[in-house]
Amino acid sequence: MRAMISVSDKAGVNDLARGLAGLGAEIYATGGTQRALEAAGIPVHPVTGLTGFPEILGGRVKTLHPAIYGGILARRDVPADLEELERHGLQPIDLVAVNLYPFEQTVAQLAASAVPDEGGNEAGDLFFGGGSLLPAALEQIDIGGPSMLRAAAKNLASVLPVCDPADYARVLAALRQPGGPDLAFRQRLAAKAFRHVAVYDAFIAAYLGSRDLGWPDELPLGLRKAQDLRYGENPQQRAAFYSFARPGQSMSGLVGARQLQGKPLSYTNILDADAAWAAAGSFGPAAVAVVKHTNPCGLAQAGDPLLAYELALAGDPLAAFGGIVAVNVPVDGRLARRLAARFYEVILAPGFDAYALEILAAKPDLRLLALPFESGAGEPAGKSLAWRSVAGGVLVQEADRAGEGEVHQARVVTTRQPTDEEWAALSFAWRAVRHVKSNAIVLAKGEPGRVSLVGMGAGQPSRVAAVEIAVERAGPRSQGAVLASDAFFPKADGVEAAIRAGVQAIVQPGGSTGDPEVIAAADAAGVAMVFTGTRHFSH
Repeated sequence: MRAMISVSDKAGVNDLARGLAGLGAEIYATGGTQRALEAAGIPVHPVTGLTGFPEILGGRVKTLHPAIYGGILARRDVPADLEELERHGLQPIDLVAVNLYPFEQTVAQLAASAVPDEGGNEAGDLFFGGGSLLPAALEQIDIGGPSMLRAAAKNLASVLPVCDPADYARVLAALRQPGGPDLAFRQRLAAKAFRHVAVYDAFIAAYLGSRDLGWPDELPLGLRKAQDLRYGENPQQRAAFYSFARPGQSMSGLVGARQLQGKPLSYTNILDADAAWAAAGSFGPAAVAVVKHTNPCGLAQAGDPLLAYELALAGDPLAAFGGIVAVNVPVDGRLARRLAARFYEVILAPGFDAYALEILAAKPDLRLLALPFESGAGEPAGKSLAWRSVAGGVLVQEADRAGEGEVHQARVVTTRQPTDEEWAALSFAWRAVRHVKSNAIVLAKGEPGRVSLVGMGAGQPSRVAAVEIAVERAGPRSQGAVLASDAFFPKADGVEAAIRAGVQAIVQPGGSTGDPEVIAAADAAGVAMVFTGTRHFSH
C-alpha cells in the first residue's frame, strides 16, 4: 500500500501515519507534513521521490504532476491503466490523506486585523484595506489538495480519500479488517471529500464575490452542521441546524449563540428564538420580545428592562405561556426573578449576571442563550440575505431593513397631524409590524421612551380580519392606540374597524387606488394617518 499525506491541520496525523506504517504502507508527504512525521520518528519519503521534480514557486507547485495523479487515478481493474503506469515508471497510490490550506481562518484573521487605510476604506474591507489583504488571502487558496481529494474520490473503488482527522481511526480500523474497507465505506469517504471541497470552494467564491452588486447565475452554498436536532417541526421529520460559512465573519445569530443551560434546542425553538432575536434587536435598549410561533405576542421598549418585560408580557399574557423571550440588554437578578415566575422555553440575551444565572438555574430545563444584539440597527447582524426553500429550489432576497427614518420621513395625509406621543408609538409600531406575518396589523401605545405592543393580528388572508383580531386582543387598550399595517388598506373597512375600537393614529404604506376613501374615513373621525411609501410583507 502506498499513501500520500499532505495536511495543513496536523491533528492526529502522527497516529494515522504510524498506523499506516504498521500496516506496511509506504508513506509520501509534502514538506511540512514530512517534517512533522520525521520529527515523530515515522518513516516517510518526500513527494519528490515520486515526482522526481522539486517543489517550485515557493511551494505553489508540489503535487501537480502525472506521477501523483496517474498513481491516484489509475483504475486497478483496467489492465491498460496499470500497463501505462508501468511503462512510465509510476506507482499506484492507494490512500490520500489531505486537508486544505486554512483559507477561512486566514480571511477571519485578516478581517480582525484590518484597519482603515489612507483612502478611507473601512476596517474589515478585505480587498482594499491597505492594499495587501487580498494577496494574502489568495495565497491560502489550495490547489493541489482539492485536486488530490477529487481524484481519489473519483477513483474510490481503489483509493481512500481521507479529509477529516476524525476519520483517521475508522480508516485504520477498516484497513485492518479482512478484505479491507468495503465499497460503502469508500463511498462515504468519497462523498465527504467532495462535500469538503465544495464548501471550501463556496467559501472562496463568497469571499471573492462579496462586493458583487448583482445576483450571480450560480450560487454555491457553504454550510456546516452546527448540531443534529431531535426532530423537525414534528417527530416524524428529521432535522439538523447548519451555519453559513461567512468570509471573514464569525458565526452570528442563533448559530453563534452560547447555550448556558437547559435542554437541547429543538427545530421550533430555533425558529422562534430567531424571530425573537430579530424583533428585540430592531429597537434600542431596553427592548423585550415574547414570541410564539414566530410572531411577537408581546413587544415593548422602555428605559428599564424590567419595565420593558412587564409591558411586553401585558401584550398577551396567555399567549406568552411557553414562548421565547428575547431581551436586548443583559439580564440582571431583578428581571430573572420575574422571568422565572412563568414558563418559557428559551430566554436569550447578550448576557446574564451571576445572580440571574443563580435564579434561573432553579429551572434546569429552561434554555438560556447568550448572543450579541445590535440594538437599534434595524436588523441584527448576520441577516444581509433572507433564504426560503420551496419545492425544488431556494428563494433568496435582501433582508428587509426598517429604519426609524421611514416614519420620521413619512407623509401625513390627513388633516390632523400626529401628536409627539403618537409619533413615538407610530415609530415603534412601524418597526414592530415587519416582525409579524402578513397580513399584519399591530396596535401600540405609549410615550417617548416607553412603548409597547397592545394588539396584533397575524397571517390573515383578509386585512380587515387582521384588524379585527388585533383590536379584539387589545380590548380596552385600543382606546388611544396607534395602528401599523404592513401593506396598504385597499378599502376603508379595515380603517373603520380600527376607528370604532378607538385607534387614534395609523401608519401604513399607502399606494392603493382606495387611498382617497381610506383618508376620508380617517379625516371624518379625526384620526391622523401617515404614509411611508414602504411595504413590509413577511410571509
